[in-house]
Amino acid sequence: MGGEPWRQGALVDGQGRVAHNLRVSLTDRCNLRCTYCMPPEGLAWMPFEDVLSDDEVVRLVRLGVERLGVRSVRFTGGEPLLRAGLERIVADVAATRCPDGAAPLVALTTNGIGLAHRAEDLAAAGLGRVNVSLDTLDRERFAAMSHRDRLPDVLAGLAGARAAGLRPVKLNTVLIRGVNDDEACDLLAFALREGYFLRFIEQMPIGPADAWDGANVVTAREILDALGTRYALTPIDKSRRGSAPAQTWLVDGGPGAVGVIASVSRPFCDACDRVRLTADGAVRNCLFAQEETDLLGPLRAGADDDDLARLWVEAVRVKAPSHGIGTATFVQPVRTMSRIGG
Repeated sequence: MGGEPWRQGALVDGQGRVAHNLRVSLTDRCNLRCTYCMPPEGLAWMPFEDVLSDDEVVRLVRLGVERLGVRSVRFTGGEPLLRAGLERIVADVAATRCPDGAAPLVALTTNGIGLAHRAEDLAAAGLGRVNVSLDTLDRERFAAMSHRDRLPDVLAGLAGARAAGLRPVKLNTVLIRGVNDDEACDLLAFALREGYFLRFIEQMPIGPADAWDGANVVTAREILDALGTRYALTPIDKSRRGSAPAQTWLVDGGPGAVGVIASVSRPFCDACDRVRLTADGAVRNCLFAQEETDLLGPLRAGADDDDLARLWVEAVRVKAPSHGIGTATFVQPVRTMSRIGG
């Protein structure tokens, strides 16, 4: 039995990639309606009884950290700040230890609404980093893109995270052609001035079925060309990137920098080290996977840690070599981003 992979402690797929980075969705609900993520009227939310409880989240994450090689845990949604027990979950996960005694990195991806009031408690609980979505600095445009007039709350959340000592505070920006692609330089200027690390993310086919057209993706090349009209960009050695999704450039010689996540035009699947756990307890080995493995049902049926680890290891083992965006065989997942977790 000692040679079994769930006892050896590694989530390895058929290409030899090892998953160390776990994304955990805490809810599919969100208080924004960003056009590339969900329709204005929202979605039919998961029933609360179908969502992992706080204790169930902690048990599965602890299994990943203590036995399966997970070293980084990022909580996502929907909007994870809508989860009332977030601080307790963060504290319990931060208290877990990898087999070598190291604590896992605990991070959060959020739209920032409400973060101003919770950043200090989250930092005290053990949160190490935060990523905040920010697609525009124009209040009217923000309201049009998200169907909510909440830009001041997002900016307050960013400031609150910085004041709480969360480092780095990262901004995630999706540029949409003809909507906000004229703001690339202004967004970078804002990030540099405020001490945030901005990362542009190519729009991916993971929202409403009619919200994505590959011809309309603002590509990494276009983003860099736009930034180059105002800034001198120096690429950081790719060997230092590792499995990080963003390629990074120094801005005007540094110390400021900017990242670009080119999931569509320059996919980085060969270095992927991520695995996802949805709010309803399913393991997804890729954001664009067509299949997933249920852990919630077996957990509630009394499965022990060996049983759950075995299911998890097998789910990762069959991960596809790449997401296949742009190929003739690509099929958009049935689940949208808010139902998977970013």
